[in-house]
Amino acid sequence: MLFHTWTFALFFLVFYAVYLALKGTRLKTPWLLVASYVFYGWWNPLYLSLILWSTTIDYLAVVGMAIRAGEQPRKPYFVGGWLNPLHALLFLYASLIDGLALLRLVDSRSRRAWLALSIVNNLGMLGFFKYGNFVTENCNALLVWLGVPYEIPPPGVLLPVGISFYVFRSLSYTIDYYRGNVERETSFLRYAAFVSLFPSLLMGPIDRAKDLLPQLRHTARISRQDVAEGLSLFVLGLFKKVALADFLKLYVDRVYEAPQNCQAPALILATVAFAWQIYFDFSGYTDMARGVARTMGIRLMLNFNNPYLATGLGDFWRRWHISLSTWFRDYVYIPLGGSRKGEIRTYVNMGLTMLISGLWHGAMWTFVIWGGLHVLGYSLTRGLERSAFYRQRIPRLAKQCFTFSFVCFAWIFFNAASFDEAWLIVTRILQFGWGDPRCPLLLVALVALVWVYQFIYESRLRWTLAPAPVRVGLVVLMLLYVATVGGSGGQRFIYLQF
Repeated sequence: MLFHTWTFALFFLVFYAVYLALKGTRLKTPWLLVASYVFYGWWNPLYLSLILWSTTIDYLAVVGMAIRAGEQPRKPYFVGGWLNPLHALLFLYASLIDGLALLRLVDSRSRRAWLALSIVNNLGMLGFFKYGNFVTENCNALLVWLGVPYEIPPPGVLLPVGISFYVFRSLSYTIDYYRGNVERETSFLRYAAFVSLFPSLLMGPIDRAKDLLPQLRHTARISRQDVAEGLSLFVLGLFKKVALADFLKLYVDRVYEAPQNCQAPALILATVAFAWQIYFDFSGYTDMARGVARTMGIRLMLNFNNPYLATGLGDFWRRWHISLSTWFRDYVYIPLGGSRKGEIRTYVNMGLTMLISGLWHGAMWTFVIWGGLHVLGYSLTRGLERSAFYRQRIPRLAKQCFTFSFVCFAWIFFNAASFDEAWLIVTRILQFGWGDPRCPLLLVALVALVWVYQFIYESRLRWTLAPAPVRVGLVVLMLLYVATVGGSGGQRFIYLQF
């Protein structure tokens, strides 16, 4: 079920009417959970078993950590309350898990054992479904190279949509509780609703438990401003997806599906077009997700902040997919040592984090190369970006153009079907052959308008965009464009494959 379809429109109308009626009651959370599971199960009902499994294990892991730490539950497991029978079953299940062989590898009485259970379970599940075929293919290639007459049968599993996002969200809860950064959630239904919250379930943002769970515990008043801004965000996201991303996709696919038939101008324009396509596609989903949540009185974090106006690669990653970048910073980079153990170790930690981030995007070596290019680029420019000369002497526009050019170059490996095709595109661009790019002028005009808008947004003229008539006018224009020129709205989002 995609945001930009009539199926979702009907689903949300029914959900929202009931949600408003139940907003101040105890039935709000169960209704939100049911709606989220219907939304996710619409893709494939079997996917629900995976998200329920991850949710249950992580909830139990925190219960186990709380018991080991001597924390007294706020409510007895076996006394009173309509949810307590469920707590009793979960507690019994936790006792059984405590005796698993995995926990015997470490001190089964420690909180660390429960954290290990959560990490192994989540990463194991993610690894099997997302990287099973990739690992098998590379192992078979190694066996062929070694001359071993054996082929490992591929697992043949499909990648469940959204698994990378809800696994990271749930895993962050157990890690944050272990670190003492978040309180234990006593309601299993509320925790399940947090993991499966349908606006951000498929593609984020990956909000943390400390930010999202308090909003689910307390019923906030939904104001007219919440509804107005939520609808505005949704319209903006719809415009980005249907009118911009899907339109750019037509040109990008035509060039990238047959790069051998194109010369430098077409390949350069298609690469730049893909940079904007993936931005409009992903940030469009995020805007729609934030808009839907805002109409429910829930505020999701900002996930994109005009990344193509970044003045350096470090600045780019502070603006692009912010929820994932901060996730890797907090749960990979800092635990590895961050910048606390010397300059060399800092670059090693940074490189490992970016390579893992590249592999997170997909089980292909091209994604690893994409991450590696950003590692190399940031490593070479990090010292320069932090210097007074770079900050004060080099014009801002020059820094923005360099950063955007490097990011576009890296996108070649992200978008190409294979390394050979990516290398073909790079060599064709470097040959500077000339040919008609056959690029629609409307495409160039739309991207130019968006870029000008973003420049104004980050300049002293930002006040010109603030008045209500301007904002309403822009929303009306976007709706008119989508209604008259936009596509059918059936194109899938790029990040659904991750």
